[in-house]
Amino acid sequence: MKAVVMAGGEGTRLRPMTSSMPKPLLPVVNRPIMEHVLRLLKRHGLNETVVTVQFLASLVKNYFGDGEELGMELTYANEEKPLGTAGSVKNAEEALKDDAFLVISGDALTDFDLTELINFHKEKGALVTVCLTRVPNPLEFGITIVDDEGKVERFLEKPTWGQVFSDTVNTGIYVMEPEVFDYVEPDVPVDWSGDVFPQLMKEGKPIYGYVAEGYWEDVGTHESYVKAQADVLEGKVDVEIDGFELSPGVWVAEGAEVHPEAVLRGPLYIGDYAKVEAGAEIREHTVVGSNVVVKSGAFLHKAVVHDNVYIGQHSNLRGCVVGKNTDIMRAARIEDGAVIGDECLIGEESIVQGNVRVYPFKTIEAGAFVNTSVIWESRGQAHLFGARGVSGILNVEITPELAVRLAGAYATTLKKGSTVTTARDHSRGARALKRAVISALQASAIDVRDLENVPLPVARQQTARGSAGGIMIRTSPGVPDSVDIMFFDGQGADLSQAGQRKLDRVFVRQEYRRAFPGEIGDLYFPSSVFDSYTGSLLRSVDTSGITESGLKVVVDASNGSAGLVLPSLLGKLGVDSLTINPGLDESRPTESADARRSGLLRLGEIVASSRAAFGVRFDPVGERLSLVDEKGRIVEDDRALLVMLDLVAAERRSGKVALPVTTTRIAEQVAAYHGTQVEWTTTSPDDLTRVGGEESTIFGGDGRGGFIVPEFSSVFDGTAAFVRLIGLVARTQLTLSQIDARIPRAHVLKRDLATPWAVKGLVMRRVVEEAGERFVDTTDGVRVVETDGRWVLVLPDPAEAVTHLWAEGPDDASAQALLDEWAAVVDSAGR
Repeated sequence: MKAVVMAGGEGTRLRPMTSSMPKPLLPVVNRPIMEHVLRLLKRHGLNETVVTVQFLASLVKNYFGDGEELGMELTYANEEKPLGTAGSVKNAEEALKDDAFLVISGDALTDFDLTELINFHKEKGALVTVCLTRVPNPLEFGITIVDDEGKVERFLEKPTWGQVFSDTVNTGIYVMEPEVFDYVEPDVPVDWSGDVFPQLMKEGKPIYGYVAEGYWEDVGTHESYVKAQADVLEGKVDVEIDGFELSPGVWVAEGAEVHPEAVLRGPLYIGDYAKVEAGAEIREHTVVGSNVVVKSGAFLHKAVVHDNVYIGQHSNLRGCVVGKNTDIMRAARIEDGAVIGDECLIGEESIVQGNVRVYPFKTIEAGAFVNTSVIWESRGQAHLFGARGVSGILNVEITPELAVRLAGAYATTLKKGSTVTTARDHSRGARALKRAVISALQASAIDVRDLENVPLPVARQQTARGSAGGIMIRTSPGVPDSVDIMFFDGQGADLSQAGQRKLDRVFVRQEYRRAFPGEIGDLYFPSSVFDSYTGSLLRSVDTSGITESGLKVVVDASNGSAGLVLPSLLGKLGVDSLTINPGLDESRPTESADARRSGLLRLGEIVASSRAAFGVRFDPVGERLSLVDEKGRIVEDDRALLVMLDLVAAERRSGKVALPVTTTRIAEQVAAYHGTQVEWTTTSPDDLTRVGGEESTIFGGDGRGGFIVPEFSSVFDGTAAFVRLIGLVARTQLTLSQIDARIPRAHVLKRDLATPWAVKGLVMRRVVEEAGERFVDTTDGVRVVETDGRWVLVLPDPAEAVTHLWAEGPDDASAQALLDEWAAVVDSAGR
């Protein structure tokens, strides 16, 4: 006997899940519903099956093919238009006309004994046998009444409660003789229950009803879809689960990586090659699909997550369904009954309320509160560039495909035949992405100078030597699974705002330039890069007095690329030095705040025990610098900025220093004491670079370990800052603790508040209004200065749905009070 699987329905009640996927392919415990149906048919010997398809038919055909992988023979009958339940089977008449056949829906989950159903049909000599089951709520199904012999007496399609006269319903599973086709008109919509069966009963044909025992769920609504997952996990339905039962009810498929410190409370299912990190909690009735990543602190309960989904740290998913290829970012929350379609982006700290539908390919902004369905709107990324170039999670937000498009867009902004310098940090992800970038540049008629793995300042300096621009790929500071693609101008500085907008425009329009075959760019690898860098640095920065001082310093290279340039540099400086952690460590391309702190504490112990003048610790790409004084105490980054400022200003006695507006105003006192002045800049690195490159600028810094040494470069350079610091300390004959002690203490506090994009403008207007008659500085954001000198800065983040606040006062209590006052203003305006 052959079977017919009806797989042509659109599943409109299940949208948005079925917006881009046919209903039979919806996964139940990581297998399409239809696969469960086909396995049931095979179990009962129904290996030859005709599948009727219509909506998104090619997806069904591509997935199941000819059925060889299941050990079945599948053929397909394609409907050009919807023909109804009977019309679609009539469309397959040619394959079914020789013998009785079984009809079953491809989107209902069941474990009925089909062999018993077929035997009943044969015993009764029926023309049609309708498979029936009992349900508590028959409103959505066709009610069927049978007599003591099993003969059907009455059908009623989808009754009201006033019409309910039985709990025995039609499951849509039938055994039929081919003579039934005589009652189905071809190429017109015809239904079994509404059209054919009434006619057969009118003519007295033998129609029987078989009441089956077992499980049956018509997966027609979101509620029934989620219920089906739970029923499989609870063992209420006899289907195969693909995986190993590690403990009662906890199923894990092949290749899945579950950290021992993840919390699993079954019954639940984790698909093949999924990754669940330490601290994640997955609770009962949750299904995690293939290749899903669940980050630490995430919480999932009764959630159904399709394949290739990224679930960020501390996100919270309860009773929801998440479509494939969707990214759920840090601390997002999706409530009970919500459905997220395929390939969506749910931003950080956003909330999707219960029963909300988000259709495929939509973006929910960071910090957004969504309480209505998102159907037509599609908000793309507002800004391609963030604070560190183009940043995102590796192979989630930043993929090789994106890298190729970005590099193609960047190349399009340059002239054909230009040269671009490329570089990377020592991570594998950066290496892979750089190769994609190089290919795209060459294919766009750009010559490439590849530096391979070098410190970020070296990449900038080499870019400035004859290249039209540069691209550096590194691991995001403090975020080991994210990368930054950084774009430089011809001077090695970050692209200006205008340059970013130009690249953004080309990228969005996808107007990429491609080279003709004879124009493909060259690729070459310059030699002696580190010697060139150190020679230029030592010629530019004053190193007098270092050799005579007998200073001893401890240098921590943090197992990063800064260690590549230190050997030749320290040798040429003639300083007594001890270098720790010099080797590259691919497994640690960046470090967390805790790891950085631990490293500084260890450095402090070595400095104190070795009686060194001070210690420095580079970040992994050599861009930033942290200090430890001669007593082994950590000099915090904001204090290090003031110490360096004091040393530089005391020696130079004129000129200006470039500092962002977030810096303590004590910097003005230090600068003025030594006859220099502060030029305040925005927090944007390119603005600090702009002022740092001006002729009268003697120093610049951002208070986060980034220092500008203008005589050598206008960008942050940890190595250059180190060389300058050694010279300054050698010539001043003061220790770092002595310099630190003579600078007043600062009291600056910071707070971040989530602010939806849509109200950021309103928030800033409210801040200006609340300022009233007080002095307002709009260099970057809005800085309100109180009459007693206290100040608060309110600054909207350019890339995230966040507003930053800084406040400074004569002590922590007054700064905290000011911060609380203005946080309340921002918070009330953002609601």
